[in-house]
Amino acid sequence: MADFADITNFIKSLFGGSFVPLHEPRFNGNEKKYLNDCIDSTFVSSVGKYVDRLEKNFAEYTGSAHSIAAVNGTCALHTALKLVGVNYGDEVLTQPLTFIATANAVSYCGASPVFIDVDMDTLGMSPDSLSDLLHKHCSLVGDKCINRVTGKTIKACVPMHTFGHPCRIDRICEICSEWMIPVVEDAAESLGSTYKGRHTGTFGTLGVFSFNGNKIVTSGGGGLIVTDNESLAIKAKHITTTAKVPHKWEYVHDEVGFNYRMPNLNAALLCAQIEQIDGFLENKRELAKIYYEFFESNGITFFKEPDEAHSNYWLNTLVFPGIKERDSFLEYTNSNGVMTRPIWRLMNKLEMYSGCVAADLKNSEYLEERVVNIPSSARLK
Repeated sequence: MADFADITNFIKSLFGGSFVPLHEPRFNGNEKKYLNDCIDSTFVSSVGKYVDRLEKNFAEYTGSAHSIAAVNGTCALHTALKLVGVNYGDEVLTQPLTFIATANAVSYCGASPVFIDVDMDTLGMSPDSLSDLLHKHCSLVGDKCINRVTGKTIKACVPMHTFGHPCRIDRICEICSEWMIPVVEDAAESLGSTYKGRHTGTFGTLGVFSFNGNKIVTSGGGGLIVTDNESLAIKAKHITTTAKVPHKWEYVHDEVGFNYRMPNLNAALLCAQIEQIDGFLENKRELAKIYYEFFESNGITFFKEPDEAHSNYWLNTLVFPGIKERDSFLEYTNSNGVMTRPIWRLMNKLEMYSGCVAADLKNSEYLEERVVNIPSSARLK
């Protein structure tokens, strides 16, 4: 295995500077122009031409019929779960190897996550683990999937495309269709990633994206829901806009809604960012190739895109032999000007989710002790 000092110096040579962040945004296009235009228009809140442009352009980019902007990815996921009928006392299938927002959005609905293991070669939900749990513990009663262990209804499945690498989403959708379970894709990290030629987020009933400051393109915050279902798209826009009934002057709301709409100011920034997406993706895949060649020649496993996938390589990923090597690497790099991080603590190990139903999570537990993310920003030319 390569010396950690050599690795640190190699990463610094790729980016320059005495400190290398994990993933920082690049503002090289029309960001200031569009922001100034937005400010001059005075439409800086949730109504304005940039929100409309963003929703139209994003739907076209992903190949979706509809796109609905939200204030952040977590709010978008919460909304999507409400749209497919997740309510208090229900259960939602998801993976333990994910960012906390995935499980939290389930909790916001008053539901409980059920944790499915991941595949080693995708880092995303395993169709085999999913099918195994459903066959062992669930029954179809009419059009409802009932968990015989808890007696609760499983209302949705939320697979996540980890670090931008697509999971086996087509198979997951097939299994869930057999069990009458809607799929909501957590595509927060996978803008620009495709599986079998189709953009992530477009396989399920709804897909959700995030534009946090550490994503490939950012609006500071921001999220988007995509769907081909027109009635769900209309409903999504309605409930994210406080469920206000359209009227020139009256304020009438016909259900409990959410103040989740993306401000025009953020949309202006994101419109400029998305204009540069192809260049960002090319840049990041070039970096991944450089990393792969370096780490493989130095005896460290670099995580490559799964078969039949085209990944955005949002966060480049190393897999160490064990937790000792992982922690030594994290300590050295972060103490010497290169920001690295471990994968998330498994959701079922967090206090608030420790009592949730879980499948055999051997792959997730293996990866939790070994995975590290390394600097992955688009490099300045």
